[in-house]
Amino acid sequence: MNFRSKLFHIIFGTDTKAGRRFDVVLLWLILGSVLVVMLESIPQLHYRFLEEFTILEYMFTIVFTIEYFLRIWASPRPSRYIFSFWGVIDLLSIVPTYLSVFIIGSQYLVVVRIFRLLRIFRILKLARFHRESRMLLEALRASNYRISVFLTAVLAIVTLLGTLMYVIEGGQKGFTSIPQSIYWAIVTVTTVGYGDMVPQTVIGKILSSFAMILGYSIIAVPTGIVSVEIAKASKAARECKHCKTINDLSAKYCDHCGAKFSEEEIN
Repeated sequence: MNFRSKLFHIIFGTDTKAGRRFDVVLLWLILGSVLVVMLESIPQLHYRFLEEFTILEYMFTIVFTIEYFLRIWASPRPSRYIFSFWGVIDLLSIVPTYLSVFIIGSQYLVVVRIFRLLRIFRILKLARFHRESRMLLEALRASNYRISVFLTAVLAIVTLLGTLMYVIEGGQKGFTSIPQSIYWAIVTVTTVGYGDMVPQTVIGKILSSFAMILGYSIIAVPTGIVSVEIAKASKAARECKHCKTINDLSAKYCDHCGAKFSEEEIN
């Protein structure tokens, strides 16, 4: 095994002691870098330790930059890694620091590194959590068109409510335009209720009450859509009789315990 292959198993694998140590050290570095960004945002600490925070952030970024290019070099198919979910997250975790040279404040966007902590599921061999997350993504993908239609209908409803409220209130108490009134409708229908815009007329209050009640039913619709798809995805998955781990329908062996599925289970 040449050096490139060894490096690949260390960086991308968790089945060796060196690979596990690499991932654990990487996780601690990610936690440290996120903590530095959070502490820097505190005004008292920012002005007192600005130089120290800057040095630490560049040190972290240099380490993550080297790691990113090592992953590209060690990968048998670099383009597959670069355009994968993890590849994009790894790139986004280092770009903000370099952008901060041109755009002040963009360094705080490095908190995207927190997503890299999701690798802990792979490191700790929590395959079941990984399968559950994939099942949830499949359910969301299957619900995409119905949720899009639902959101279009909601947009039409809040536009109508906002326009009616603008006409009813006559431009008073914050309802100075239709877009401003639509903002009120969105806040009301979603049951957020900031209270910065309040109708004063009787008809306006009746319309507000209708919008509030409507909001509860609107919230329930996407939940039901996704729940149905999750149930379908669960039925489509293959459960191991030995360890009860959920596997893909195409799996021939359990991802957790390695047990082989029978011909009846596969067919």
